[in-house]
Amino acid sequence: MSNQKLSIVHVEDAKFVGDGMRKCFEYRDLGIRQATDGKFHAHVIRAIDREEEGIGLHRHNEVQFQMVYILKGSMRFWYEGKGEVVAKQGTCILQPPAVKHDVLDWSDDLELLEVTSPADFTSEALQPAE
Repeated sequence: MSNQKLSIVHVEDAKFVGDGMRKCFEYRDLGIRQATDGKFHAHVIRAIDREEEGIGLHRHNEVQFQMVYILKGSMRFWYEGKGEVVAKQGTCILQPPAVKHDVLDWSDDLELLEVTSPADFTSEALQPAE
């Protein structure tokens, strides 16, 4: 039997806040962390600022599932084994666990949905290959 709880979050009930992993984005929590006791997390992310050199090469070692869906605007990624990828509105990306990646750039109007499991994870900064 599942220990998940019914969760319904309307857009007017969930505000964007700037307390997430990156200072250049705001996050709107969708209530999934609480409804699944931290097994999953879902939030909408939107751009509010720019980083000089992108986010930086990194990976998420604890993540078992990470999906990104571009709702609005675009984002330019780099993935180990793939290279650069431009994700536009409607693009869906499944990032395998611990894949090395970088967020190189994004449009001012970027909004995306990110779903992860587990809800809590860290980001390990990596040095780019010479």
